[in-house]
Amino acid sequence: MLNIDLHCHSTVSDGLLTPTQLVEHAATRGVSVLALTDHDDMGGLGEARRAATEKNITFINGVEISVSWRNKTLHIVGLDVNPEYSPLAQGLEAIRSGRTLRARKIAAQLDKFSIHDSLEGAYSYVGKGGLIGLTHFARFLAERGYAKDVRSVFKKYLVKGKPGYVSHQWAPLSDAVAWICGSGGRAVIAHPARYKLGKDVLDELLFEFRALGGAAIEVITSSHTPEQSLLFAHHAQRMGLLASRGSDFHGPGESYFDLGQIPELPLGCTPVWHDWNRIT
Repeated sequence: MLNIDLHCHSTVSDGLLTPTQLVEHAATRGVSVLALTDHDDMGGLGEARRAATEKNITFINGVEISVSWRNKTLHIVGLDVNPEYSPLAQGLEAIRSGRTLRARKIAAQLDKFSIHDSLEGAYSYVGKGGLIGLTHFARFLAERGYAKDVRSVFKKYLVKGKPGYVSHQWAPLSDAVAWICGSGGRAVIAHPARYKLGKDVLDELLFEFRALGGAAIEVITSSHTPEQSLLFAHHAQRMGLLASRGSDFHGPGESYFDLGQIPELPLGCTPVWHDWNRIT
């Protein structure tokens, strides 16, 4: 059985490994099909693809797009996208500009709570692509001792109601799905259990997502419990959506699952890759 991992991050966004190192790590973990899905940036795809060719790994172009939907932030993964598709590339560039503005606001918020120099500290963890995100602030705060680890920082400082939280308007769901589909890719709702949506609101999201051309939901991902994975497998089947799996790997010590170590899709799911001819 193929070991397929369709969600991970490199230093181009908020991962700890370069695209090459990420692929090399995937190879040591027995991954046979890998998608690099950096946040709002496709700058690592070329490097990762070259490394994957050397390691005999089937590589899938990917991206994880930040989306606003009903005052909630969602993440939509694009799989098998074309990085040369102009609307997608230009849309991501606009999102990245918004990330820079948000980072300044987060630093200003933390400054009010006597946590100083957080912007410079967060940027010290940013990779060569220059994209800044919450994880970079979390690494800085953890290193300074404000929490025991990166995951704890999020709960204590960076979620709604906490000192470093800043609301932000990301791309509309309709735009993100249109960019992905227009590029020839498939749109996937990432880690759906994380959004804590009630059944009625979840159904509204799934209906809208499907109507816009969305294809799949992540059933297996590191932040899902076994029960949540079964629940979203049921939702995928009920809504006629495909199922995806990915570790959401950011780096050693920061992720719940290592690359290639996630469970298989539950029985009855139609995989998002079911008709990809290069996967046999």
